Amino acid sequence: MKAVSSFRHLSKLAVAIGALSAVPAMATNGYFTHGVGTHSKAMAGAGDASPTMAIDVANNPAAGILVKESVDVGVGVFSPARSYNTTDSLLNGNMGTFTLNTPAGGVESDNDYFFIPYVASNWHLSEETSLTVAFYGRGGMNTEYNRGSATFDITGMGFPPQTYPGTFGAGRAGVNLNQAFLELAFSAKVSDSVTVGIAPVIAYQMFKAEGLSNFAPYTKTFVENLLSTGMPTNPADLNLTDKGHDDSMGVGLKAGVIWSITDTFAVQAAYQTEIDMDSFDDYSDLFAEGGDFDIPATIRVGFSWAASDRLKLHFDVEETYYSKVASVANPMTNVAGCPTAGLGGQAIDNCLGGSNGFGFGWDDVMVYQVGLEWSPQGMENVTWRAGYNYGEQPISKENAAINILAPAVVEEHFTAGVSYDLDNDHQISVAVMYAPEKTVTGPNLFDPTQNVSLTMDQFEIEVAYTF
Repeated sequence: MKAVSSFRHLSKLAVAIGALSAVPAMATNGYFTHGVGTHSKAMAGAGDASPTMAIDVANNPAAGILVKESVDVGVGVFSPARSYNTTDSLLNGNMGTFTLNTPAGGVESDNDYFFIPYVASNWHLSEETSLTVAFYGRGGMNTEYNRGSATFDITGMGFPPQTYPGTFGAGRAGVNLNQAFLELAFSAKVSDSVTVGIAPVIAYQMFKAEGLSNFAPYTKTFVENLLSTGMPTNPADLNLTDKGHDDSMGVGLKAGVIWSITDTFAVQAAYQTEIDMDSFDDYSDLFAEGGDFDIPATIRVGFSWAASDRLKLHFDVEETYYSKVASVANPMTNVAGCPTAGLGGQAIDNCLGGSNGFGFGWDDVMVYQVGLEWSPQGMENVTWRAGYNYGEQPISKENAAINILAPAVVEEHFTAGVSYDLDNDHQISVAVMYAPEKTVTGPNLFDPTQNVSLTMDQFEIEVAYTF
């Protein structure tokens, strides 16, 4: 009966928080957050081998039996500052180039504050087994540019180029990707020192794009229609841009193990499969493979060491395999093979929407996370946390122009936090994160005489209540 009651309670919370998950986010290690759970975020994502909250099953599903029965409710306020800038062009739209223009100081993305919620409920089925339900937002990216312009010959027939408003010359430009996850984690003690866990993961994502209609000639559908009818396709008839939000769902699997080698030293490993998502049908002419946008696989390993009764040190490594998802990994240079690019290519599948259609050109991201937690003498109900997270950003210089839409270039994250145990066995926790400014500069593929610079810095504060 207790399990049923807890599940009903969680379901009500999930409905409420699910409404919040529609609020867009732009995450940090690529498009994933630097951790899940307030304690984890306070330690820069470290500490998986020493779980303390029910939500920690989102990092390693073996955590459930190692934490008490509880419900966690948390929400983060995430603030990314994203901007792009361009150098002067020598061609300014002539000779078939597509020149991007920015005012002095560059162009900043609007929408600077987003909410990232989570809820988890854990109950022990026996002394050796546990079941945990967790709902959380972890992935996403959001940009909205209302300034900037582009200069090009819209006819493609050698007429004098004109300048059009919007980053890509089609008005307000940007993307919005939201990802939310629901998982049911089963964990069990297989010995006094080893715990294992497994969790099916249901993923839901929403996406929209705006201001990309000038990419229409580089779509597979446009080229196929042109070859078969001799007539161009109206961008509005393509599933390319300005279609509002589309959504998709998929299912994956997560497994993990935590091994307490001694009373003071534990190691952990966890793996989440690539999640095969439904295609974004309304953006089948934008993303590779007809709108496919799967969620990449992730692997995590690490250890925790209790240096004393009051001090714990943690180190974890996480790698996300963005390079295995074509819509994220395919480089901009693939467009050279598209017949309408004017570079002699004859590979229709290299056009947008094709199997080799260009994406964001992202590499895999490996993240190193170091964290500590400290309970001061005489303050047994208070735990302080801090951490540092480093992961090389995934964007190569050659893909700078398209990543105006997704400038995930930050690499360092500095974190801190505190939790306070209340008399009723409840707990309040806070985590803060700052990612200092990082800039990536590379050539504009459509105008090699100019460079594009992407800049980002981030701040987040998260609050959680455990009861």
